Amino acid sequence: MYTTYKCSPSVSTHTKEFITLNSFQEGGDGGGPSACDNQYHSDDTPVVALSSGWFNNKSRCLNKIKISANGRSVVAKVVDECDSRAGCDKEHDYQPPCNNNIVDASKAVWKALGVPHDQWGGLDITWSDA
Repeated sequence: MYTTYKCSPSVSTHTKEFITLNSFQEGGDGGGPSACDNQYHSDDTPVVALSSGWFNNKSRCLNKIKISANGRSVVAKVVDECDSRAGCDKEHDYQPPCNNNIVDASKAVWKALGVPHDQWGGLDITWSDA
């Protein structure tokens, strides 16, 4: 059993949350194609998946968010959901449900934030709608 979430913290101009690393490419750890456009996305493109509460039934699909950390900012496109309500199945690459405060980001986002490669995986950030 894993904890699941139906909501996420409110979004303000500087929502403090946690960024994780994800590959949105075919065969990547993101599983199937992105929920917003049924496409795969290059690791070199700044794209993200948001926890279910923020994804809000696709209401942020293909919109951009501004992510800030490490003294830098990057704008990324929302292409997928980091499912906080379900997991541990083929559709979710057998991963547990996401926490309710996750921005799951491509390698391009990590590079733009200037995070050293050996520190990729998890980082406190702020984000807002762009």
